[in-house]
Amino acid sequence: MRRSFAWLPWVLLILVILSFIAWQKIHQPKAPIAADGVKMPAEKVEPLVNTSRSGGVVSYSAAVKVAAPAVVNIFTTQKVNNRTINPLLNDPAFREFFGDQLPRQNENEKENSLGSGVIVRPDGYILTNNHVIAQADQIVVGLQDGRRAVAKVIGTDPDTDLAVIKIELDKLPVLPFKLSGNEVGDVVLAIGNPFGVGQTVTQGIISALGRSDLGINTYEDFIQTDAAINPGNSGGALIDVAGNLIGVNTAIFSQSGGNLGIGFAIPAKVCEQVLNAILKDGRVIRGQLGIQLSATTQTDEDVLAPRQTGVVVAGILKGGPADQGGIKVGDKILKVNNEAVDSVSHLMNYVALQAPGSVVKIQVQRGDQTLQADVKVTERKAPSNNNAQYIPLPHR
Repeated sequence: MRRSFAWLPWVLLILVILSFIAWQKIHQPKAPIAADGVKMPAEKVEPLVNTSRSGGVVSYSAAVKVAAPAVVNIFTTQKVNNRTINPLLNDPAFREFFGDQLPRQNENEKENSLGSGVIVRPDGYILTNNHVIAQADQIVVGLQDGRRAVAKVIGTDPDTDLAVIKIELDKLPVLPFKLSGNEVGDVVLAIGNPFGVGQTVTQGIISALGRSDLGINTYEDFIQTDAAINPGNSGGALIDVAGNLIGVNTAIFSQSGGNLGIGFAIPAKVCEQVLNAILKDGRVIRGQLGIQLSATTQTDEDVLAPRQTGVVVAGILKGGPADQGGIKVGDKILKVNNEAVDSVSHLMNYVALQAPGSVVKIQVQRGDQTLQADVKVTERKAPSNNNAQYIPLPHR
């Protein structure tokens, strides 16, 4: 009998071992399963959403929720006939003769989308592009919340292609300016109404800062972006990922009229300057020297040489500030108030910010000489009002 039960301890030992293995199998951590059903390694679980290096989730919904309500659609309306009937049927005398029993020619309002705008103050002031509203007889603003209002033009600045309009509504969302701190490579969002399809958000990065000499506006200091900007986006917002306004979209580089990934926005600092000037004086007051400028050029022989600085005086206003200050046609302007001049737009933008009546020190190169001149800044007149004669640069 004792021998017949000698195997029992071994059976018990095997049962204990199997029970331990089963307990481990049941209680070990399970590998996570992604949304698509694919198992992921348990020892290194990757997040299910894309994140930045700092750990922030790459989603822009929070920024859009902040900014989008302050971006408006700007359009105009006109009466259109929805069916063709002889105009005589709408003549009052003709209808009176027939006892007003004739059918009337029905009319509806047709909306023509002009572009976009940004509410920048709670009392109803909106920034947009001048070219958006320049030809409109009546301007209507449509908000994201469905409200509409007829807008009044407060002031325009064709030199920067900006305009300020105003609506009379309460509880308006406002988009705050971000005046500095932007860098090439920063993620940006463009919000507007492209092709009149409705409010649209596109994403990209800042491709370049300080773009100028493009021939788009008189005064240029653009933010370049690859965020998709199309017709109808003009006047809309370019924002950062925190929902701050860093620029107003204004132009695209395109041979076809569609987006090619090269869009331009007027930076917030320029927008704020124009806004404040229009609200204060009804217009933007800028300084001028009374000169026409030409960028310096390099020949084929010195194309590998360091880039030349300075701009050439191509024309001088007779009796103007530069003429009275001793500047001559052909002079190369090197510095203004000891600040090196590196482009035509750089000098124009700098002088534009000087108050009329102030004096600037100009350093010029004339032949082998370097000369100094004190020039009194005068107010720049609108191009349409400026019929003065310039002394031209001789052809070489």
